[in-house]
Amino acid sequence: MVRQRIQIRKIDNLTARQVTFSKRRKGVFKKAQELSTLCDADIALIVFSATGKLFEYASSRVLARAFFMAVDTTITGTPLLYSYRGCVTCSMSN
Repeated sequence: MVRQRIQIRKIDNLTARQVTFSKRRKGVFKKAQELSTLCDADIALIVFSATGKLFEYASSRVLARAFFMAVDTTITGTPLLYSYRGCVTCSMSN
């Protein structure tokens, strides 16, 4: 039996969208872990849900910590993570 290809477009139903996000997020993280193991690569994966919740995977905790602490925006000097979450919060409140 062959799997049917799904059409790639935004899922209109909010509940179905959240369920799909959760399932696909787990799959993407599993693939990142496999790639890291097979190729001995340092992998960092950062995903924000539609609600602004942060999900992250890093093959090395040092790598994730270094990214969040070292990366600043050039204008405000605010860490990138907080800048992005602020933008999501602002856009959701409008």
